Amino acid sequence: MENITDGKWERLPVKLHDSILQTLTELKFTYMTPVQAACIPLFMSNKDVAAEAVTGSGKTLAFVIPALEILLKREEKLKKMQVGALIITPTRELALQISEVMGRFLQGFPQFRCVSDFRQILLIGGSNPIEDVEKFKTQGANIIIATPGRLEDMFRRKADGLDLATAVKALDVLVLDEADRLLDMGFEASLNTILDYLPKQRRTGLFSATQTQELEKLVRAGMRNPVRITVKEKGVAASSVQKTPARLSNYYTMCRAEEKFNTLVAFLRQHKHEKQLVFFSTCACVEYFGKALEALIKNVSIHCIHGKMKHKRNKIFADFRALKSGILVCTDVMARGIDIPEMNWVIQYDPPSSASSFVHRCGRTARIGNQGSALVFLLPMEESYVNFLSINQKCPLQSFPPVKDVVDVLPKLKAMALRDRAMFEKGMRAFVSCVQAYAKHECSLIFRLKDLDFAALANGFALLRLPKMPELKGKTFPNFKQVTIDTDAIRFQDKNREKLRQKRLAELKEKAPPLRKNFIKNKSWSKQKTKKDRKKKKTAKRKLDDESDADDEDLNELLSDTRLLKKLKKGKISEADFDKHMSSAGKPAETHSPDGE
Repeated sequence: MENITDGKWERLPVKLHDSILQTLTELKFTYMTPVQAACIPLFMSNKDVAAEAVTGSGKTLAFVIPALEILLKREEKLKKMQVGALIITPTRELALQISEVMGRFLQGFPQFRCVSDFRQILLIGGSNPIEDVEKFKTQGANIIIATPGRLEDMFRRKADGLDLATAVKALDVLVLDEADRLLDMGFEASLNTILDYLPKQRRTGLFSATQTQELEKLVRAGMRNPVRITVKEKGVAASSVQKTPARLSNYYTMCRAEEKFNTLVAFLRQHKHEKQLVFFSTCACVEYFGKALEALIKNVSIHCIHGKMKHKRNKIFADFRALKSGILVCTDVMARGIDIPEMNWVIQYDPPSSASSFVHRCGRTARIGNQGSALVFLLPMEESYVNFLSINQKCPLQSFPPVKDVVDVLPKLKAMALRDRAMFEKGMRAFVSCVQAYAKHECSLIFRLKDLDFAALANGFALLRLPKMPELKGKTFPNFKQVTIDTDAIRFQDKNREKLRQKRLAELKEKAPPLRKNFIKNKSWSKQKTKKDRKKKKTAKRKLDDESDADDEDLNELLSDTRLLKKLKKGKISEADFDKHMSSAGKPAETHSPDGE
């Protein structure tokens, strides 16, 4: 396809509805981005579209506008319980964001009743599915925005009075947003189930930042003669395949493990009036370091989001988006498709497990032509990751000047753990999860667990003592600064939790010491046999033991018969006695209960 430059909405080769143009003006979207200029005319002219564009390039409007236009041009108006458009996205945050954009068009204007009459429903995790069923049954929906898991569940709720399979028979438009991530997160089976319910005569749009082999299978399975679109930003050379936004300043900084958190705190304090996104590798690290940052950085709004949060995530995300400045501490659940207004900095405290996630994390800033900056923290042994990203992901990084005014905040973090057992336990869990995530890193030639300085890492986590874990067993760490107090004596600040803990400790003292399990010695968690393997081994052993018992019985019977035969030959017993013993040998012995003696 020819390179398409952005231009005014009125210059589109297809005419947009007046209400949509008016809403675009109200939202101050005066100019189209290249992906919008490329996709909208094709989508509206009944073409299936598979679009690849860098993150932050305006893909949401590229499918929201044509979806609405197609519904507006229907010959037969959609009824209350008929679904005309279905948008599927991998995370609930992204679904909320799309729903918000769609809502701006649907709230409409009094003179355009045909637009405001459309109803949308959001089907995502974190809410009660029965409430979603009742909402659909009472209000209906013409547009569904959903995550795959909840949508698949809704299709199976006929027993609750919801017949979604019938509702989607009127479907005109299917959109899979962040389609590559949908497959990365293991939703392929759910998507196949959902696609089986949908009519074949429809328009389909796949939007992603990268094209993968799995995505190619989905294109072939769910689209008819798709038009493939790859859009580059203006200013990017035709030969370049850079995947990050053109206006992104991408930096890296080197620091030792024990200084990493101190450097982060200093950096965040110096940029406290800006909006910042801080990525950690695990949910446990978000819980621990998020709590630490709340205590150490004053007068800044700090929020935390990770995948194990069920009911809080929607509100936290909405609250942070509304802020002018603040810090959001998160995992990769926020790495894809999320559009947070005026995001100034993306900080990657831990490099992600995959190189593609690195690019998507960076893409949370410098969106739709805006400027932004990203910074990744690397240990000295990880420096070759910079060249790897430049070659593998076409993502060049610049060295960031050393952060100034770094102070040691780790003693304060230790003091927090000494005051509250909840903080102490959070730190231990975070350390264990960090080591496990490091062991699973996709780029294992650079991120090698055997090269990791566990003592320095534990000092950087401000741990009071090292946790018991296979990776540390049998090793000594003279450089680790362990506290001299008994950590079992640290109490929960929450009185109810401490009361429950004391009760459990008392119960353990009363009981006999538990039998020690036979753990596999000197093997890390990643090399231990699975529960299934251990079960198979036990079953095989039991079977072998049973067979051995049977063999022992046969041998004893043979010996007894041999003895009787010898006695007969020596004349010690008569032939009648011999026959009597041999005939009774096959009969079961009489049994007596203890009470019958």
